Amino acid sequence: MAPGAVSPAVDVDAVKSLAAATADYDDTLRFYLNGTKVVLDDADPEVTLLEYLRGIGLTGTKLGCAEGGCGACTVVVSQYNPTTKKIYHASVNACLAPLVSVDGKHVITIEGIGNVKSPHPAQERVAMGNGSQCGFCTPGIVMSLYALLRNQSDPSQHDVEEAFDGNLCRCTGYRPILDAAQTFSKEKASACGNSIANGGSGCCMENGADGGCCKSDADGVNGDDQPIKRFTPPGFIEYNPETELIFPPALRKHEYKPLAFGNKRKKWFRPATLEQLLEIKSVYPSAKLIGGSTETQIEVKFKAMQYSSSVFVGDIPELREYSFNEDHLEIGGNIVLTDLERVSKEAIEHYGPARGQPFAAILKQLRYFAGRQIRNVGTPAGNLATASPISDLNPVFVATRSTIVAKSLNKTIEIPMTEFFKGYRVTALPPDAIIASVRVPAAAEKLEFMRAYKQAKRKDDDIAIVNAALRVSLAEDHTVDSANLVYGGMAPTTVAAKHAEEFLVGKKLTELETLEGVMSALEQDFDLRFGVPGGMATYRKSLALSFFYKFYHEILSKLDSGEVEAEVDHQAIGEIEREISFGKKDHDSTVEYTQNTLGKARPHVAAMKQCTGEAQYTDDIPVQKNELYGCLVLSTKAHAKLLSVDPSPALELPGVVDFVSHKDLPKPEANWWGAPNCDELFFAVDEVFTAGQPIGLILATSAKAAADATRAVKVDYEDLPAIFTIEEAIEKESYFDHYHYIKKGDVDAAFAECDHVFEGVTRMGGQEHFYLETQACVVVPKPEDGEMEVFSSTQNPTETQTYVAQVTGVEANKIVSRVKRMGGGFGGKETRSIQLAGICATAAKKVKRPVRCMLNRDEDILTSGQRHPFLSRWKVGVNKDGKLQALDADVVNNGGWSQDLSAAVIDRALSHSDGVYNIPNVYVRGRIAKTNTVSNTAFRGFGGPQGMFIAESYMSEVADHLGMDVNELRELNMYKMGDITHFNQELKDFFVPVMWKQVQEESDYAQRKQKVEEFNQTHKWNKRGMALIPTKFGISFTALFLNQAGALVHIYHDGSVLLAHGGTEMGQGLHTKMTMIAAEALKVPQDSVFISETATNTVANTSSTAASASSDLNGYAVWNACAQLNERLEPYRQKLGPEASMKQLAHAAYFDRVNLSAQGFYKTPDIGYVWGPNTGQMFFYFTQGVTAAEVEIDTLTGDWTCLRADVKMDVGRSINPSIDYGQIEGAFIQGQGLFTTEESLWHRASGQIFTRGPGAYKIPGFRDIPQEFNVSMLKGVQWENLRTIQRSRGVGEPPLFMGSAVFFAIRDALKAARAQWGETAVLSLQSPCTVERIRTACADPIVKRAMVVPREGEKSFFVSI
Repeated sequence: MAPGAVSPAVDVDAVKSLAAATADYDDTLRFYLNGTKVVLDDADPEVTLLEYLRGIGLTGTKLGCAEGGCGACTVVVSQYNPTTKKIYHASVNACLAPLVSVDGKHVITIEGIGNVKSPHPAQERVAMGNGSQCGFCTPGIVMSLYALLRNQSDPSQHDVEEAFDGNLCRCTGYRPILDAAQTFSKEKASACGNSIANGGSGCCMENGADGGCCKSDADGVNGDDQPIKRFTPPGFIEYNPETELIFPPALRKHEYKPLAFGNKRKKWFRPATLEQLLEIKSVYPSAKLIGGSTETQIEVKFKAMQYSSSVFVGDIPELREYSFNEDHLEIGGNIVLTDLERVSKEAIEHYGPARGQPFAAILKQLRYFAGRQIRNVGTPAGNLATASPISDLNPVFVATRSTIVAKSLNKTIEIPMTEFFKGYRVTALPPDAIIASVRVPAAAEKLEFMRAYKQAKRKDDDIAIVNAALRVSLAEDHTVDSANLVYGGMAPTTVAAKHAEEFLVGKKLTELETLEGVMSALEQDFDLRFGVPGGMATYRKSLALSFFYKFYHEILSKLDSGEVEAEVDHQAIGEIEREISFGKKDHDSTVEYTQNTLGKARPHVAAMKQCTGEAQYTDDIPVQKNELYGCLVLSTKAHAKLLSVDPSPALELPGVVDFVSHKDLPKPEANWWGAPNCDELFFAVDEVFTAGQPIGLILATSAKAAADATRAVKVDYEDLPAIFTIEEAIEKESYFDHYHYIKKGDVDAAFAECDHVFEGVTRMGGQEHFYLETQACVVVPKPEDGEMEVFSSTQNPTETQTYVAQVTGVEANKIVSRVKRMGGGFGGKETRSIQLAGICATAAKKVKRPVRCMLNRDEDILTSGQRHPFLSRWKVGVNKDGKLQALDADVVNNGGWSQDLSAAVIDRALSHSDGVYNIPNVYVRGRIAKTNTVSNTAFRGFGGPQGMFIAESYMSEVADHLGMDVNELRELNMYKMGDITHFNQELKDFFVPVMWKQVQEESDYAQRKQKVEEFNQTHKWNKRGMALIPTKFGISFTALFLNQAGALVHIYHDGSVLLAHGGTEMGQGLHTKMTMIAAEALKVPQDSVFISETATNTVANTSSTAASASSDLNGYAVWNACAQLNERLEPYRQKLGPEASMKQLAHAAYFDRVNLSAQGFYKTPDIGYVWGPNTGQMFFYFTQGVTAAEVEIDTLTGDWTCLRADVKMDVGRSINPSIDYGQIEGAFIQGQGLFTTEESLWHRASGQIFTRGPGAYKIPGFRDIPQEFNVSMLKGVQWENLRTIQRSRGVGEPPLFMGSAVFFAIRDALKAARAQWGETAVLSLQSPCTVERIRTACADPIVKRAMVVPREGEKSFFVSI
């Protein structure tokens, strides 16, 4: 259909100037907030809803990413929906929503639904169900659950499972959150308390009891006819939808007036009718139209784009309507995507399954389109107008031959979708027109077929790598009448495969030659070069072919089989679908050693505060008087000379106060920091060594003014050669001055004598910490003696104190470093937090005013370092019976531009390179590559997972070379109790062999392995794999002096106890365990013990909270302090009797002038390893575990799911099993991410990291966890040699490597896939095992024909360092 003029929408005489057109617009914003009316006459159009909420003190809503990708800022916006004519409670990202978009709506935040004293059932169940660890993501998750319950008071289990697709959590592993949320599902809420669904042994109906059903009343009347009585888990508040906040009656009558707001920089208009919108567009065609603001806010924040005039179109009812017509569905351009889902379901019902195929395709694409918060505000018109080449909806609109109805003031035109996209982000929409509606044709009743496809790095809430909408229409003889093969992600625009479409038309679809012809034509259409923007050339090309292959066979399966010549490949049809996930834990694991407090399952002490938004994090601290906001000026070059830095243009901007650089330090030496090697600069001086290195700090009166000013600082560079990868560093011999080795036995002699010697290379990428709370700091200078208070989100208060003293030129006793809690740390705040604290302290000293800075997610990723990437070249000697004889390995990690903790990380990798295997002759050597990337740092596991990954890689490859089962090889070589490691430490209390057997029995491993083999024999394209992975993780700091801790305990008159210790709380439950230890020791209830914060003026000279040793170290220090107090109180216990309360004891002791304060101390005994001679004990003990995992992969796309994981850990005698289970689950999922979805990429041309936020960097989401996730702790054994507090073991880091079981299960599945196509070469699989790596390793004919090889000198678009 050609563009044609239709009658004008508005009379031509109505055209006026913009000022005249909007002269009558109102300038008052009216909305409700948590039930209270708010009227603003001075609303700033540049302020987001999140900035407003936090600015007025509602800090429960958090900033996690500022791009709508993590859900930490989720609030509920209730409004009358003009599409459905009902009230809808929309979960939205407050970081994207402009404040001025909430006119006439009711905003509900976490504070509005409950508090600690009176929580909402959603808050209570997440808290008590251990669904909150660090708590930073929790308010957003609770609000997503709240939104679900407001819209569906009895959601299904499926509704609950999918309710969190716009939320991320880095701590919990998601399982406890889902378990808590599922208590609201109708299956569980309406089930009996004894039902299997609710964790019981089965209700009378399920068990077939003779006595009738308990739901029947005394007269035998079936209880199901009565009103439903919800099952409320014991001890929980009942959920009653009738008690929720009502939608304010005044808003039902709210008149949507046209609104205008603005300042000198920006004007914002909110027309209330289509006519008003078209008037504005006619006089100001370049005005930016905003629907959901999901793209605009990112452009403004991250791309520095400025729109002087914006027009919000979200409240125009005419643009949010839809209508069913004879041959098409017309949808308003601004219908929100959540409504479009519902309309699509209606359309399928209205037109029937055959004619409704286009709407089924829309529905399918919407299912994985961003998260619910984005779908609640995003619109089709926004998708079309932004013209993203990877939009999921646009290919469907093009393939269905939809038509855009574009309206301007003078005319309405119709633009066929096939002619709409003109170039990258360029469309055929006239400048003065808006997308009023889209007409989507229904399919023909017969012989028209339409399907949509998408593949992304992660299933939920992810942008497509490639998507497609494929449509064919056939004649009665199955000749193709017309075809649309439309792809996204293959070109700068949504693009049709022209050659393939032309080839198809006129061909008989049922002939096999047709498939081959289309595949060849697609190769022509998508002849990607190796260095194509976006990378992944082979993978993207293979997806284009695979999608058509799936489509072709699905269509053949729908035709009359008698007329189909080509054989239908039924196994190519469909995609992997997840079941409702579930899991179980062994809650009886601590029964045999439970005491009054210790050993009992207790929720995190701050869980309820975190679930109600009352828990305070660094950036939640109220703004101080005269406070300034800092924003870092960062290097944009990977390696360059700094020719000049000119802040003067920035200093002229409104609100900017000062610029801070190395010139503001007391002396040049004060600029150097780093531990243990002082080789890093707070501020660059004359050279930058990585993109993201701080050059200076802008100070301004608001965070936005500071951020704008940083872009105005002029920095001139002269480029220098840069090194990015380990391979480049090895080639150029760029290393740091650190070389350690472990040598045991004679490897050369062993290689000479053994039957086989195999060599290999193991490569492993890094990992971004992605703690939900980014690096944050508030520095408050005091008027006397250079004193300063530093509130920092840090794992290391003492080192913070040390370096703040250095940059301010005072002694450490003038500096108090404080931390109440962190929103996650994982090692990323052990040293890297020092940089920000030092810079902010320098600034605060200079201006003598408080300074605050919380990094944006992109700044945090640019500056704070990651897990170290590793490369190992290994050689293994083995006899033909499978007994390992020797290991020789060179291990290199990528340290980045400074050493940081790289030496200790490589050392731990060397000590863990044996895995759990007894190899008599070992020689492993470690070096640190010096590159021009961000300085890599501590991350949960600290080199241990990398060392064990090397071990499991050589075990897998050696087993393949020998043709033996890898589990047989593992069992044959596994350490036994009393064996000596390669660093000469005896293994005591070593229970890996015990757990190895238990996990196999409890998970039916052998039986399931047999079924997997049968599945792989009968499935061509989907393959399953299993893996059984053991771990042993050494517990202690490898630096001897760090293995110490202090504690301070005060008992007050009223019997309450104040406890301070050297550890910090980052969600791992350390404070919970410490209060339990103190409560047990002092014989008081746990709620009588309180920890306020960690601070350097209460406990001095602390070690960082790291190495999984904090419970051991601080726990014994607390116990030691309590023992002193118990000794002093013993006479009073004797005197007052065993029933005397602590209040009575303290009172009596006080009047006898007895000291009720005690300082405790502990240092780990026996340890002290010496490198080189290989003497001394390296670790105090080892935490161990075994995991079985099963996966299924789709070899046509690389898509996969973890079907089941069974994790068993030996954590000794658990202090608190709830906390320990949370650590195990969270670490496992973080490990799964490390080895599968989490890939850090650098942009080769600029040398900058590309994966700098949730849009590009993919941590696991709710729907990535194992479908069946079982966790247990070893019980029934004696820990005879474990001399720790309560005989517990450290649990924070060890389970992380268990996530690699998923990686090795995928490798197992890939072996089956490759074997099917005759590929016999041993598979060397690089980590992370992304969907791309899975697909390209499959060795099938489709991927082989899609292979793209680099031309001479051609390099990839991205670099993996």
